[in-house]
Amino acid sequence: MAYSDRELLARLIECEAGGEGENGMKAVAGVVMNRVHARGGEYARVGQGSIRNIIFQPYQFVCASETEGGAYNPQNIYNMRPEAIHYEIADWAIAGNRLPDVAESLWFYNPFGPECRRFFPTGVGYWQTRIGDHCFYNPTDAYYKT
Repeated sequence: MAYSDRELLARLIECEAGGEGENGMKAVAGVVMNRVHARGGEYARVGQGSIRNIIFQPYQFVCASETEGGAYNPQNIYNMRPEAIHYEIADWAIAGNRLPDVAESLWFYNPFGPECRRFFPTGVGYWQTRIGDHCFYNPTDAYYKT
């Protein structure tokens, strides 16, 4: 499907953080846009400034995949029906806005528990903050060598 960047981002926001409240959705949108504008490392090479390239980079966002582990993934961006709030947050993030707590975060994940790891699992990010169920991580110097 030929969705616009705005539409893709709104769908990803709803899918990844629809139940996380406004700040949770803004934080996820901020991570996507931080990757789009990454000044080095993997996301700068792969993304090349493109929202579409960042969202569809393999193995990054479960919601961008129609299958997970060989099975159909019903929670994917194609099944989302974004509402006005999702588009508003997409526009907000595309315009360059970020939550201060998210800073330069390039990753988020749900630890399914009360604790966030100190470092992103691969060691390329350090813990920045937790918003809702997601932990957010800023890049370390090791990230820029990826």
